Amino acid sequence: MSTRVVTAHIPSELAAQVDQLAARFDRPKGWIVKQALTSWVALEAKRHQFTLEGLADVDAGRLVDHASVEAWTKSLDKPI
Repeated sequence: MSTRVVTAHIPSELAAQVDQLAARFDRPKGWIVKQALTSWVALEAKRHQFTLEGLADVDAGRLVDHASVEAWTKSLDKPI
């Protein structure tokens, strides 16, 4: 796998947290940053996919009317 160096300025407090994690896991700081970025990119990809699916539902007319949503939220307050 080829790699690239990416430089970013981050707040000192965040850098200190990365340092602490690297020490705790006995891993290089670059490994910690790679793990964090990998997780974040995957999360954003999933969020984007959910958005596209939601928009497709709207385009297809698969909607829930406001009154039904209100009734559902009110039902959450009822004791079981």
